[in-house]
Amino acid sequence: MIETKAYAAQDENTPLAPWTFERREVGPNDVQFDILYCGVCHSDLHQIKNDWFPGIFPMVPGHEIVGRVVKVGENVKGFKVGDLAATGCMVDSCRVCENCKRDLEQYCLNGSSQTYNGLEQDHKTPTYGGYSNTIVVNQDFVLHLKEGVDLAAVAPLLCAGITTYSPLRHWKVGKGHKLAVLGLGGLGHMAVKFGVAFGADVTVLSTSPKKEEDAKKLGAHHFVVTTDPKQVEAAKNTFDFILDTVSAEHDFNMYLSLLRTDGVHICVGVPPKPAQIAAFSLLGGRKSLAGSGIGGIKETQEMLDFCAENNIVSDIEMIDIKDIHTAYDRMEKGDVRYRFVIDMATL
Repeated sequence: MIETKAYAAQDENTPLAPWTFERREVGPNDVQFDILYCGVCHSDLHQIKNDWFPGIFPMVPGHEIVGRVVKVGENVKGFKVGDLAATGCMVDSCRVCENCKRDLEQYCLNGSSQTYNGLEQDHKTPTYGGYSNTIVVNQDFVLHLKEGVDLAAVAPLLCAGITTYSPLRHWKVGKGHKLAVLGLGGLGHMAVKFGVAFGADVTVLSTSPKKEEDAKKLGAHHFVVTTDPKQVEAAKNTFDFILDTVSAEHDFNMYLSLLRTDGVHICVGVPPKPAQIAAFSLLGGRKSLAGSGIGGIKETQEMLDFCAENNIVSDIEMIDIKDIHTAYDRMEKGDVRYRFVIDMATL
């Protein structure tokens, strides 16, 4: 077994603190890489607090993981010691269901293995995430990174990046489309970058007028303050797509009114309570309310390659692991531009 240093929550009521545990030895199909940087996702906080469902404790969060390979199994062909490597939100899946066979492992019908707060495919061994110094992952769920990229700024692409890239690609958003990005945070700022890169006309929808300057710097063409009734009225029946990144409660019916006929409101944020949707909000314009998770492994690699070729990374603030609780407090207040990343050398 491999002794591993980490930060973990022992239960939902205790803060993250140093913890040592054992990872499995590198098997024939495994890649071990030492973690250099790990992004801080809002879902890390949700899961250690049991906001969504009962967690598996002790819990080591982190699923935006980049590092360098230190050992490979005898059957591994795509990686060698010294290579850069990355892992996102999954470390395995059943491989045999219809979704896995379509490169949609994120929707594995038998349950994918989440990088943390999940179980391996034996359905009994807990998974532990990237707030740690090293990780062992099956080669099929390890991603390639190009040398020379800003590794710290690449880390959030493994969740925030693919969560916004995947739906934009699925709905073929691009030139000739009017895309609204709802919320300008860790997900939203990546959605703006991708929407612009794909050739869409991009508007940021935000409750905060203070974010307009940032939105424009990120490449957004327009900005609508959604607390201003005049601006909202002017934006009605405007957009082909709304990519909704907001994880707080909000009025879906109001935002649906901003869609054109046949428009699609795509949810990637996870509010704490179910939304109330009026049927007429959908009927009046044949509108769709949809959702999307992360991408599969093939699509995530495609996204990483696209970002490397187009010089797209996340805007980050680097932190030491000891400052994780301060980062969580700031994240809950929306006080981050736009993703915290842990320098794992500080573990």
